[in-house]
Amino acid sequence: MPHDPYIAIWEFTVPADRAEAFIAAYGPAGAWARLFQQASGYRGTELYRDRATPDRFVTIDFWLSIDDYRAFRTRFADQYAALDRACEALTSAEHPLGSYG
Repeated sequence: MPHDPYIAIWEFTVPADRAEAFIAAYGPAGAWARLFQQASGYRGTELYRDRATPDRFVTIDFWLSIDDYRAFRTRFADQYAALDRACEALTSAEHPLGSYG
């Protein structure tokens, strides 16, 4: 349903020497959250670091609906791509863990 909450979860592997910069970019007040905040329907981001495997992080992005997320991706496609390129060097791997609603 288009008005169900939409949650996107990503897993990242981050080298130790890039962890601080990664947290600054991907955390709740980071560059990604600031980009998302420009869109209607964004509800926040959470960032977690695995206690057993400290180079592994998970982000959880909350949207009011899948339609809000899709509208964001369309309207901010260029900014999204530019930020993705700028942050590419912060991780050694990234994988979507799914989207939920």
